[in-house]
Amino acid sequence: MNQKEKAIKNNGLKRFIPILAIAVGAGFFFAMGWHQYLSFEAMAANREAIMGWADTNPVLAIATYMAAYTAVVALSLPGAVWMSLGGAFIFGIVVNSIATVFAATTGATIIFLATRHAFADLARAKAGNMLIKLEEGFNKNAFSYLLFLRLVPAFPFWLVNIVPALLGVRLGTYVIATFFGIIPGTVVFSSVGAGLGHVFDAGETPDLGIIFEPQIIIPIIALALLSLVPVVYNRIKQKGNNADG
Repeated sequence: MNQKEKAIKNNGLKRFIPILAIAVGAGFFFAMGWHQYLSFEAMAANREAIMGWADTNPVLAIATYMAAYTAVVALSLPGAVWMSLGGAFIFGIVVNSIATVFAATTGATIIFLATRHAFADLARAKAGNMLIKLEEGFNKNAFSYLLFLRLVPAFPFWLVNIVPALLGVRLGTYVIATFFGIIPGTVVFSSVGAGLGHVFDAGETPDLGIIFEPQIIIPIIALALLSLVPVVYNRIKQKGNNADG
């Protein structure tokens, strides 16, 4: 193998470094047993100590929370929901919603970039024309599609972080749609988390199914459908242009 071939091979392997680092980070997280702390039980057992530390170090507490939340999302770890609830219990609805939206968007962007860097070109090469056609259709209305996927709670957050990277979605479009798309759900979970004190005292667990209550899910679905209006409009316009032609 000559120098040129070695250089090409090395450059090919380098593309996997970010995604490998994420995989190693996730493995280390589980190996250390830290996943046990991302649970309601851990939150209930340590709430007084956490609240006391947060009251004494408010700025550091928020920064630590945002860094940890970013890492959880970037590593695609389970437990982000419990972090959202705990954050609202500690910081309140408004502060937690703002911190969570920024942290989640940052974490989602990291895994998006890592996935795109490692797999986007490979996916195109293997899927060929099929992926190209899907990519073209998705990217015509990428913002609307992404906003819809973020708003509807039926789609796993980690999956929506990865798929757009394989479809060639622009970074700016991805970040903006993610930021605004996760706001409604974040506010809902923050509202639940803010009332955790009563749940702790009663020895119960929070009702996460609240997001599917009609008074909450209907407005969110309405927003999601509203985000698809540009898609419908463009298709109607395109059919009209084809008919005129």
